[in-house]
Amino acid sequence: MEGDCLSCMKYLMFLFNFFIFLGGACLLGLGIWVIVDPTGFREIVAANPLLFTGAYIMLAMGAMLFLLGFLGCCGAIRENKCLLLFFFMFILLIFLAELSAAILAFIFRENLTREFFTKELKKHYQRNNDTDVFSSTWNSVMITFACCGVNGPEDFEAIPHLPYSSLEKATPEACCQRELQSREGMFVNKEACLSGIERFQNRQGCYTVILNSFETYVYLAGALAIGVLAIELFAMIFAMCLFRGIQ
Repeated sequence: MEGDCLSCMKYLMFLFNFFIFLGGACLLGLGIWVIVDPTGFREIVAANPLLFTGAYIMLAMGAMLFLLGFLGCCGAIRENKCLLLFFFMFILLIFLAELSAAILAFIFRENLTREFFTKELKKHYQRNNDTDVFSSTWNSVMITFACCGVNGPEDFEAIPHLPYSSLEKATPEACCQRELQSREGMFVNKEACLSGIERFQNRQGCYTVILNSFETYVYLAGALAIGVLAIELFAMIFAMCLFRGIQ
């Protein structure tokens, strides 16, 4: 009976580590995609030190989970106590790091409010000044998502024009409709847009557009994170049980 329990534990350990292996592969792929994606995310990540660091942390965590899942599978099948102990210690460190990151994300969630982004936009945005990282990043976001400001074009009314601009309206070029949503895309009617004709402008705020675009993915990421934490917890339990059961 004891041998049957040990065998069952071994295969359960293998199963959970296989899921960790897959989770690590997903995180690794997602991290690579965020860093190399050509549709504007690369500029956003590069411009924000927190996002830049987070992308590389996700990449590193994915690679580590990928490796540990592989080692855990090998340790379980071969019944190697050294591999199992190594796996347990590192998966414990990763578990604690992920738990800390989740707690910090919950604590600082107020920094992702509509009011916060509106305040930062009005304070730092310099319209078509592409030498300014903040302005260039916002322009990329507005062009990529076909949106304007945080809440809409009215966000730019308090932002001064460039000294040589004689236009009365406040709408920046990045809010103008394009035939293709990229920096290379041709304007539908740039002059009409900048003169204030609304049908040639992107009127919807970026906060709503991005929130709607990523709402499903946020819930999916949250569910995936909870699932990964649960799998890691069970994997540690099985690793210790298997470690103690191996003679």
